[in-house]
Amino acid sequence: MKSALALGALLTGAALCVPAQAVSLAATNPAQAVSADDTATVAPVAIENWTIENWTRDSWSAGSAALVPLMAADAPAKSAATIDGPADGGADVARKPPDDISFVHQATENGRKEVNAARDALPQLKNPELKRIAEMLASDHGAANARLSKLAETKGWPLPAPQSAASPPAGTASGDFDAKWTAEMIAGHERSLALYRGEAQSGADKDLRNFARDTLPVIEHHLAELRSVQK
Repeated sequence: MKSALALGALLTGAALCVPAQAVSLAATNPAQAVSADDTATVAPVAIENWTIENWTRDSWSAGSAALVPLMAADAPAKSAATIDGPADGGADVARKPPDDISFVHQATENGRKEVNAARDALPQLKNPELKRIAEMLASDHGAANARLSKLAETKGWPLPAPQSAASPPAGTASGDFDAKWTAEMIAGHERSLALYRGEAQSGADKDLRNFARDTLPVIEHHLAELRSVQK
């Protein structure tokens, strides 16, 4: 009799506990209706393969789903900021096409060399016509160098560091100095002519193209004068 009473009390207590637990769970985490199709198709997703669709499935709470649009909207903005960020302290130079920068560097070096070579040769040249040409070269290339330096400074482009003057051409203080100097000046002007023509035709910067076009006739005139003396 006592065993029967104990068993009855135990069953009654269990029956009373079940509804209380069910009510507690329903109040804190309401169940979501899942259709038969959802049960058949939804499979566990690895963390590295999660997508927005995985995050916003009905199985998630309304609070988690509300955060997803904010996260998705914020991600592209951060990515764009990373891609479009300026280069380290040299945005102007970084945006400049490499061929224009190369032209400025090479034209500056060539101009300096020709001015120095003309000035150094003046006391040693014997032919008066060559002396006149050397004076013209020093003056014209000096003016072109100053214009190019000012243009580069205005745009923030780098210039090569000054170099020590080159040694006089072979044949100094001898009878063939005039001929050797003339030949070297012709070769240098031919290289400059090709450099300036390339920039005048296809340079990216408009101001630099105009500088090259304005300087081309001067180089062509120098070359014609030098060749006339060489003949």
